Amino acid sequence: MENEYIDPICGMKVMPGSAAASVEFNGQMIYFCAVGCKDKFLAQTQVNPVRIERKRSDSDTGHIDPICGMTVTPETAAASYQPENGDETIYFCAEGCKRKYVSQLESGNGSSNSEESPEYPHNKKCEGSLEGTKAASSGESVDPVCGMSVAPETAAASFDLDGKTYIFCSGSCLTKFRQDPKSFLSGSRNKPQTADHQDVEYTCPMHPEINKQGPGTCPVCGMALEPKMISLDDKPDPELVDMQRRFLVSAVLTIPVFALAMGEMIPGLDQYISPTLSIWVQVLLATPVVLWGGSPFFKRAFLSIRNMSPNMFTLVAMGTSAAFFYSLAAVFFPQLFPASMLEHHSGSVPVYFEAAAVITTLVLLGQVLELRARSQTSSAIKELLRLAPETAIVVFDDGSEKEIDLSDVQIGAKLRVRANEKIPVDGMILDGQTSVDESMVTGESMPVEKSAGDKIIGGTINGKHGFMMKAEKVGKDTLLAQIVRMVGEAQRSQAPIQRLADVVSAYFVPAVILVAIVAFVIWMIFGSFTYALVAAVSVLIIACPCALGLATPMSIMVGTGHGAKNGVLVKEARALEILEKVNTIVVDKTGTLTEGKPKLQSVITGFKVTIAEDELLSLVASLEVASEHPLAEAIVEGAKEKGLELQKPENFESVTGKGIFGEIDGRSIKVGNKLFAIGELTKDHEGSRKAEQLQTEGQTVMYVSIDDKFAGLIGVADPVKSSARSAIEALHKQNIEVIMITGDNVRTAEAVAKKLNIDKVFADVLPEQKAQTVKELQSAGRVVAMAGDGVNDA
Repeated sequence: MENEYIDPICGMKVMPGSAAASVEFNGQMIYFCAVGCKDKFLAQTQVNPVRIERKRSDSDTGHIDPICGMTVTPETAAASYQPENGDETIYFCAEGCKRKYVSQLESGNGSSNSEESPEYPHNKKCEGSLEGTKAASSGESVDPVCGMSVAPETAAASFDLDGKTYIFCSGSCLTKFRQDPKSFLSGSRNKPQTADHQDVEYTCPMHPEINKQGPGTCPVCGMALEPKMISLDDKPDPELVDMQRRFLVSAVLTIPVFALAMGEMIPGLDQYISPTLSIWVQVLLATPVVLWGGSPFFKRAFLSIRNMSPNMFTLVAMGTSAAFFYSLAAVFFPQLFPASMLEHHSGSVPVYFEAAAVITTLVLLGQVLELRARSQTSSAIKELLRLAPETAIVVFDDGSEKEIDLSDVQIGAKLRVRANEKIPVDGMILDGQTSVDESMVTGESMPVEKSAGDKIIGGTINGKHGFMMKAEKVGKDTLLAQIVRMVGEAQRSQAPIQRLADVVSAYFVPAVILVAIVAFVIWMIFGSFTYALVAAVSVLIIACPCALGLATPMSIMVGTGHGAKNGVLVKEARALEILEKVNTIVVDKTGTLTEGKPKLQSVITGFKVTIAEDELLSLVASLEVASEHPLAEAIVEGAKEKGLELQKPENFESVTGKGIFGEIDGRSIKVGNKLFAIGELTKDHEGSRKAEQLQTEGQTVMYVSIDDKFAGLIGVADPVKSSARSAIEALHKQNIEVIMITGDNVRTAEAVAKKLNIDKVFADVLPEQKAQTVKELQSAGRVVAMAGDGVNDA
C-alpha cells in the first residue's frame, strides 16, 4: 500500500499519487496538498530551515502539536515533553514549538470554568490561524476562532452552545468565542486575507480609462481611485476615515473663526474680544484648517497642474491659498497696504481667514459625502460576492477529503457538495441526485432537479441531497464572477452629463484663472498693486467651486435618502439623472411581480372518485410530508393553513422525476405527472382541459389518483403580488412601456404577463442574456430602467 505523508505546512495527510506538489529537501521528497503550501514551505525554509521528516505509515498513531496544531508521530517528532503528572507524552514538530509550550506552561496561572486538558493551560496563547490545519482526521475538530485542528482529548477548553460542544486550542480562543460566538460561527471573522493594496488595480470612477497599481488620485479630475474588483474585506475605507477626521477637526476650528469674522453681526461680541485679538485667534485656528485639513487638495492641485489637467481642486487650492496667504500678509505686513484699505472700526486691513477655512471645510464635507456614497455603491458587488461560499471540499483519488479556500480550487477537481450548502464553482454533477435553487441566476423560484451529467452553477444552493461534482470553471471564469464584473463595469460607466461636465471643467478652470489674471493686470494699470491683488484673489474666491464639491454628493445623499424611505435603493448617481428620461422599464418576474415562493393555488375534484377538495388535499399533503420534492412544502403549508389533519402514510416511495405513492387508511394514493398517476388522457377529457387551463395560468399541475382512479388535480404557483397590477397601471399612465424579462419558462411568464397587462415578455433568459436584451433595447433608442428583487438582477 502506498505510504502516506504529512504536508509540513497544513498537517494534512497526502499520498505521492494525489499530492498537488512536491519538492526535494535535504535529500528527501516532501509532498504537499496544494501549491500554496509548497510556496509557503519554500518561503519559510529560506528564512528559518526546519527539520522535515514527516513520512509515516498507516499504522502510526498521530498526535497534535499543541502550539501549531500539526499532526506528528513519535517517530517523526522533532521534540517531546513528558508532563510531571504522568499524563501522555506531548510531541512537537519542532524544538521551537516545544520551547513555546514549556514557556507558556511555566507562566500559566488562574482558573477557568471550561473543561481543560491538564497539558494545556487555559491561558495558552493561540498560535494558529485559518491558514493552519483543518481537521486531519474524523476524530478531530476545528477551533471556530483560529481554525486549528484540535483533538477532543487534547483540547485546551470546550464550550457548549445551542446543544453543540465547541473545542478550542487555547483559553484565549475560548475568551474571544464567548464574547461574540455568532460572528465566528457565521464566518464573518474568518475572511481570507486580502491582497496588499499595492497589488490591486485601481481605477477612477469618473475616468475609467485611468488605471494604476495601488491607491492614489486621478491625474485628470483628482478624485480618489477605487479598486476595480471589490473584495469582502470589511475594513473601512482608509481615505474615508482620513477625510472624516480632517472634516471633524476642521469643522470644530472653523466655527469659531466664522463667528469671529461675523463679529459685527453678533451683538455684544466686541465687548468680550478686541478686533486685534479676534484676528490673531483666526490666524491660529484657520492655519491648521487650511494647511492640514486642505493638504490633500493642494497635492491634487499640484498633480493637476503638472499633468496639464486643471480641475476642481486646482481652483480650490488657488482660492483658499490666495485668501489665506493674502490674509497672513495683511496681518504680518499691514504697511504694504494703502490707508484707504483699512477698516474704519478696527484700523486694520480686512482679512479672509473665514473664507479660506469655510471653503476648505465645505469641500472636505463634500469629499466625505462622496466617499460614503461610493462605498454604498460597492455594497451591491459585495452582496454578489457573498453568494459564493468561502471554501470547498476537495476529494482526492484515495478518497480523502480536505476543506480548502475557494480560490485554491483547480479546474478538474473533484468536489463534494453537502445538503443545503452553496455550490462552490461552475461544473458538472458526477454522482448523486438533488434539487438546486437557481433563483440567484435565473430568478426561478422553483428548485431545479439535477442528476449525474447535469451542469450546475457556483453560488446556487443545493437541496436536501449531497453529491459529487467536477469543477469546470473557477475564479474569474465562473458565471457569478462574470455577473460581478458586469455590475462593476456598469457602476464605472459614465452618464452623459458627466461627460459634459468633463468638457465644461476643461474650459472653466483655465477661464477663471485667466479672468483673475486680467483683473490683476487691469488694476495694476489703473490702480495699485494692492488693489490688483485683492481683485485677483476675489475672483478666485468667488469662483472657487465649493458648491461643485458639495452639491453633487449632497444631491446624491438626499435623493437616495428619500428613495430609501419609499423602499427604493439607488446604487449610483447616474441612475437618478437618467430616471426622469426613462420610457421603458424592464421587470423581473420572480420576487418582483410575484411573491417569490410557491404556494398552493388550486385543488380540483369531480372526476372518477367522489371526494371533497379538503379531503383530497389532506390525503395529498399527508403523502407530501414524507417527500423531499421542492413543491411538497407548498402543499403541506396549504393544508395546514386550512386546518386539515394530516396522517402518517405507509409504504411510501418516491420515484425521481415522476412522483410519489403510498397508502393512507388502506387507500393507495399516487401524486405526480400524468403518466405516473393516472396514465394517458384524451385531449378532450375534462381532466386534460382543466390541467391545461391551470398551466395557462402559470401553475405547476400534479395529478392525483386513489386506488388507480383519477381523483383530482393539485395546482401550485408563485402568486402575483397584490401591488403589482396598480404599479404597472401607474407606469402605463406615464406612457412607460413595461417589459418582463425572466429566467422562468414561457408558459408561466406569459400567464403572469396576461394577468398584469404587461406589454412584452422575454422568457428563459439568463443574466448575461438579460444584459444583452437591455443593450438591444437601448440601441433601438429606448431609455431603459430595470426593476428586480435581488443581486442577480443587478
